[in-house]
Amino acid sequence: MFDATTILAYKGKNKAVIGGDGQVTFGDTVLKGNATKIRKLYKGQILSGFAGSTADAFNLYDMFESHLEITKGDLLKAVISFSKEWRKDKVLRRLEAMMIVLNKEHIFILSGNGDVVEPEDGAIASIGSGGNFAISAARALAKHANLDEEELVKESLLVAAELCIYTNKNIKLLKIED
Repeated sequence: MFDATTILAYKGKNKAVIGGDGQVTFGDTVLKGNATKIRKLYKGQILSGFAGSTADAFNLYDMFESHLEITKGDLLKAVISFSKEWRKDKVLRRLEAMMIVLNKEHIFILSGNGDVVEPEDGAIASIGSGGNFAISAARALAKHANLDEEELVKESLLVAAELCIYTNKNIKLLKIED
């Protein structure tokens, strides 16, 4: 798991939402508190977020976007072709980054080893040092609270920020609605 970030994604009934905190650290020093670690891809139809080395994450974004273009935005096909390329390339397998990508139909975690993981519940995924705190909060809120998707992601990330020293409360959200 990577220090210095928390990304949480939720594919709900009405919206797909991704959120991330803004903290960038180097060792035990905060370098920046308002970084953006989430973005929309392929004509705003795909949401993504990264944890890990920023340079590696931008390389992954560029590669993944090319696969989205080739597959005309088909997230499942893009993820599969992306992981095949990742596993075949010795340089790519050393990248220190993870990504979450989602749309209204699918949600995936892409690891630095070329792994593709679809969450067991198919709805909630997290990465980064505060990811376990955020996903725990999200699962509890999804089960026991009546929050919309954006509120659930934001509140879960705020819980993570209270517990993880590498996560701050400068939360940014992106969404895809029907």
